[in-house]
Amino acid sequence: MTMNQTPRRDIAIITGAASGIGYEVASYFAARGSRVIGVDLSDAVVDLMSALPGDGHLGIVRDLTEPAAAQAVIIEAIEFAGTPTILVNSAGIALLDKAVDVPPNRWQATLDVNLSASFYMAQAAGRVMLEAGYGRIINLASQAGVIGLDEHAAYAASKAAIIGLTRVLSKEWAPSGVTVNAISPTVVETPLGKAAWAGEKGERAKAEIPVGRFAQPGEIASLIGYLASEDAAMITGTNVLIDGGRTSV
Repeated sequence: MTMNQTPRRDIAIITGAASGIGYEVASYFAARGSRVIGVDLSDAVVDLMSALPGDGHLGIVRDLTEPAAAQAVIIEAIEFAGTPTILVNSAGIALLDKAVDVPPNRWQATLDVNLSASFYMAQAAGRVMLEAGYGRIINLASQAGVIGLDEHAAYAASKAAIIGLTRVLSKEWAPSGVTVNAISPTVVETPLGKAAWAGEKGERAKAEIPVGRFAQPGEIASLIGYLASEDAAMITGTNVLIDGGRTSV
């Protein structure tokens, strides 16, 4: 950037923005001057985005498992704020069953939300980012996409697929200035994470993590913030593990 150039105000689309990691990431970008378009199935996303620090934010209620929804979101985002520079695919579900017990509807729902919706959003955002010659896409994967975890057959399949998808998109889009990365957290202490991993189950899980604790939402947001920055231009096609060493043991 030359002295005469005005610093770009990023336009960040965050899916799953009404709660958990998605809301933490939306808050992170808003606090640093970005315009945030939060997308969620919950009506609460409208008021939550309006209440973020700064101005120029928008909440969109949409079911992203519908193939046409992603394109509609991108059109609405462009009309509201301009071409997006950042996409964070944070929306996801975790329906846990033993592999022999996974019912077809829970298998399909997991793939629809965690994989297909992320692909549709990346595809729709990628089209406009490629035309603009710049973009940052960060997909939420998981340590479950790297190591085997009990009762995680559907979830692990969806997250491993996200990692593979990230590598393909990065290869195709890097020449046009669009980077695509994934991050794979261990358990994150969101309200849902705390409830799901409370008590003895959580203590056993922490004991398997060399640093001895779960990740904090702010740590996830900070990593995403870096990968979404101009400073990370040489990082693409990676799956960054943020797991306290869990996958190294």
